[in-house]
Amino acid sequence: MTETIAALVAAHAAGKPIAATVEEVYRRIAAHDDPALFITLRAEADALAAARRLMEQGPQGRPLYGVPFAVKDNIDVAGMPTTAACPAFAYTPARSAFVVEALERAGAIAIGKTNLDQFATGLVGVRSPYGVPRNALRSDLIPGGSSSGSATAVGAGLVPFSLGTDTAGSGRAPAALNGIVGLKPSLGALSATGVVPACRTLDTISIFALDVASAFAVFQAAAGYDEEDAWSRGFARPELSAFPRGIQFGVPRAEDLEFFGDAEAEAAFARDVAAVDALGGRIVEFDLAPFAEVARLLYEGPWVAERYAAVKALIETNPEALHPVTRAIIAGAKQFDAVATFEAFYRLRALRRKAEQALSAFDVMLVPTIPRLYTVAEVLAEPVLLNSRLGTYTNFVNLLDLCAIATPSGVRGDGLPSSVTLIAPAGADGLVAGLAAAIQANSGAPMGATGFPAPTAGTPAPTTPSATPPGRIALAVVGAHLAGLPLNRELVDLGAAFVGEAETTPDYRLYALAGARPPKPGLLRVPDGEGAAIRAEVWALDAQGFGAFVAKIPAPLGIGTVRLAGGSSVKGFLVEPEGVFGATDISSFGGWRAFLASTGAGR
Repeated sequence: MTETIAALVAAHAAGKPIAATVEEVYRRIAAHDDPALFITLRAEADALAAARRLMEQGPQGRPLYGVPFAVKDNIDVAGMPTTAACPAFAYTPARSAFVVEALERAGAIAIGKTNLDQFATGLVGVRSPYGVPRNALRSDLIPGGSSSGSATAVGAGLVPFSLGTDTAGSGRAPAALNGIVGLKPSLGALSATGVVPACRTLDTISIFALDVASAFAVFQAAAGYDEEDAWSRGFARPELSAFPRGIQFGVPRAEDLEFFGDAEAEAAFARDVAAVDALGGRIVEFDLAPFAEVARLLYEGPWVAERYAAVKALIETNPEALHPVTRAIIAGAKQFDAVATFEAFYRLRALRRKAEQALSAFDVMLVPTIPRLYTVAEVLAEPVLLNSRLGTYTNFVNLLDLCAIATPSGVRGDGLPSSVTLIAPAGADGLVAGLAAAIQANSGAPMGATGFPAPTAGTPAPTTPSATPPGRIALAVVGAHLAGLPLNRELVDLGAAFVGEAETTPDYRLYALAGARPPKPGLLRVPDGEGAAIRAEVWALDAQGFGAFVAKIPAPLGIGTVRLAGGSSVKGFLVEPEGVFGATDISSFGGWRAFLASTGAGR
């Protein structure tokens, strides 16, 4: 399928038969002729029956109306076997996973279970008794894993989206290798009920799609608190952010970047960074060392014992049922005892502190999704070493409780797409996805193997406060909470989405407050005609996030109603009149950024 989800849903709502879409999916799968892609394919007659039921029900309240999708075979779909790519482990669930049920309620139609690296152990996609799914872009390349079949099904244009899982990068590495988007949500944003665990404390369902807007639409439909899942967390409803000018991207120092000899990948990432700078982002270099050490902990430390716990009954009674490489990796858990486990937790805590310090210097991390491309032959010859290298920029993310999204970002010199990953603290899913949408739209890279360019219509652009998503509260900020400035993280951590830039009516004065740390201004309402128009940014929070944000605002600042040019009003920062005594009137600069620029101050 080459349609975006928005286009496909609109076509169905306008009368296109969903059955015709389903029939087209099955025709494409047959023509693709890859027996290693699906482990179980739903009977076409059953999928057509689901299509007819949806047509009878109509599109109302179904944001994924009639959209076919594939499911990684470690996620339950009622009536279809779940194998985790191990026939001896197979069972047939009576109930679908929480997320699958949510997507079906939203109107999506599951059409099959896809191949994977056995028990989701690997980033390469070649560790399955069901064969190696064919890379959508070039048949000699690995498909990436562990979500190999899910990624190639989307990359080849067979389905508009698919579900994978991600513990160490399994929802991102295959996306890069197939030229598509891989959305790795904040841990707990998507329920893991009905998912065969790999590392239970780190696992999340991930989403593959041809474009960012489609992936995010699926995320919105699937996200939700699940009281049956002990790791589920009550995040704000995710909303796609626009791209705020001045937002700071952390990029590893040149000496920290490793591409393992892939000159095309190295050159492509340099171009990708330059393109982000041209979009209005600000580049900040950082030390990757603490993140790299965290990455090594995942497979070199005791977290492998979680994988052992997930398959304990099988590996202890029938070890030969496991793929040899998978078995060797999981059996390595025996070398760790409880003392080693606690020591690793202590080390992780110390590294988290260092990572937090590094993250505080910028808003979003920007890294290559994978360091280089590998062929199937190369990986079969060096199965463990090359798998480890693929996780260079992915393995640390879940251990540090970060969200991430991989997106096509350009075209390499050899014609293959390059891919970058955007990474931010948990809860910032909407922000990183909005940034990724702008990067993909600007990339010039086709969507997977379809040959179609990434759409720009679904890319969020800065707009007016009237476009604030339903259920969100628009908040105007004028100082240290602007994108790229020191306190913006307070908004991002609460799940705020950037709506757009704005300007107040000319009835305000802006003051640089005396002694404020970090430096911040105060916006004061004055009589009509006695003030100036002041530049602002509008961000949107849900009610809970708005309340939490307001509770932390120190005097003399507060939240009131700010009038914007064009006639609208939003909540926004104001200063108490006594707060401007001793302050410097900087209204003539027209905004805080312009004032900072005049002083030479940065973040």
